[in-house]
Amino acid sequence: MSAPRLSGRALRTLASLSRTSLGSAAAQKFLRKDLRLDQLSALPASARGDIPIGARPIAGRPPRTGAAQQFALPLAKAPWSLTSETLREAYGRGDVTPRQVVERGLAAARGLAARTPSIGPFVEYGDLAALNAADAAGARIAQGRAIGPLDGIPFAVKEQTAVQGHRRRAGTNFLSDARAEKDATCIDRLEQAGAIVVGMTPMTELGMSPTGINPRRVMPANPHAEGHIAGGSSTGSGVAVATGVTPFAMGADSGGSIRIPSALCGVFGIKPSWGRVSRGGDFFGGTLNHLGPLATSTLDLARVLDAVSGPDPADPETLMPPPTEAGAFERALSRGVRGLVISVVESEWKDAAPDVARAGEIMLAALEKEGAVLRRVELPLMKHAPAIGYVTTATEARSALSQEWAEHADEMGHDLQVTFAALEAFSALEYMDAQRLRSGLRAAMAHAFLDVDLFALPTTMCTAAAVTEEERAGGVLDTQLIDGLCRFTFLGNLTGLPAVSVPAGKDGQSLPIGFQLVGDAWDEGTVLAAAAHLERIGAAEVMRPLASVDIL
Repeated sequence: MSAPRLSGRALRTLASLSRTSLGSAAAQKFLRKDLRLDQLSALPASARGDIPIGARPIAGRPPRTGAAQQFALPLAKAPWSLTSETLREAYGRGDVTPRQVVERGLAAARGLAARTPSIGPFVEYGDLAALNAADAAGARIAQGRAIGPLDGIPFAVKEQTAVQGHRRRAGTNFLSDARAEKDATCIDRLEQAGAIVVGMTPMTELGMSPTGINPRRVMPANPHAEGHIAGGSSTGSGVAVATGVTPFAMGADSGGSIRIPSALCGVFGIKPSWGRVSRGGDFFGGTLNHLGPLATSTLDLARVLDAVSGPDPADPETLMPPPTEAGAFERALSRGVRGLVISVVESEWKDAAPDVARAGEIMLAALEKEGAVLRRVELPLMKHAPAIGYVTTATEARSALSQEWAEHADEMGHDLQVTFAALEAFSALEYMDAQRLRSGLRAAMAHAFLDVDLFALPTTMCTAAAVTEEERAGGVLDTQLIDGLCRFTFLGNLTGLPAVSVPAGKDGQSLPIGFQLVGDAWDEGTVLAAAAHLERIGAAEVMRPLASVDIL
């Protein structure tokens, strides 16, 4: 039997017991079984590679140059929500100013926070600095001196990434209250492009849960269905975009934390290649954490990546990627998909819920109709990616946060206490064996990309789960839900390959579904080209949720 979903008194009791040697062993036993960790040791020696000495992605081929087609940019038709392009056009016509947009966005965010349950996307508001930046942007635009397409565009930032004047508490109540003295590299680059930080978004505690539940914060409910989760750990960033408060938001992704809330909230989100975006100024290190945007359009994904990518001395991993020309990601949106070979691993799709699988079939049929070539393949090691990922991310986090665990365990959520306590019984040998399997998976994916251009997968196994107010307030431990959300996302983190989630319609309960495309190393251009074409033909569309605002 799988462990039941725990909350309330049962979860509190388990958290207390798990911090004993007997309880820790019992908690670990359930985690091993439910998350299939016990299957890893039985994999054959041929599945393993050498012990890795770095996280550099392995490319099958150089980045593709794209199809011969050249389409117009995928601009939404009469969009209800903000995009950088709709705002840029509105500024140009004089319909609205950046100050008005910022004022309306902040007011809208506060209005959403006043609802019961809250759908508020911010944990901190940045009124003063945002309004000053908006006035400066408005003056530039009025004088015809706009810096570029992101000038005057508001955005939000996940609370693990430094923004000057704001706290970086990563979903906890025990990390330092000190306000950052300078911006993280990616935030500085966006502000240099004229974009405006309007608020910090709440996340699950230490990014260790994909659910969007965190008793240490007033977490936003899913704007499409208030009784359901919004996904995590970049929860507030997904909600800020889905509700129309901002056209894009910055998130972070160690096991799906950009793509999961993108899927559950019905927006676009991309985890770039390892090293593409600097982590300078971000709270988390490790070998899995990537920074990237969630957005209402593929054009915004591309414009953000164009702005933030590039070498940074604060993050040596950014010295790895091949250089890209200015605006290369935005130009890639025009390529189309004709001739692209897209792998479909049927054994992976069989694990998805029926509505998710049907939505995927529709997306694949649309790509094939537009000239892509679908190739049915099998890659047996792929199904073990989540188990390898759980061992990797949990062990790295537990090690990096050993002092916090020693000094603040009682202040952590009960679900996190259980997880960290269970990790006491994991050995260094298990971590290193997981890394050898990770090397094998990376090599297998690189070999596959010799002959294909993209892999198509569900983003999540299921849509947004229902949640009670008691569970929101006290926390939840549900290994089956965790696995359902992370089942297809760890692949991109373990390999460092770029992966995008696009909205693929809704299920029978009107809950959004995500469709994922994974590309070769450093080949965000092809990933974005395919996602953009799905948006262009109307197959991928950000639909207006029940809880939304129209700032224009």
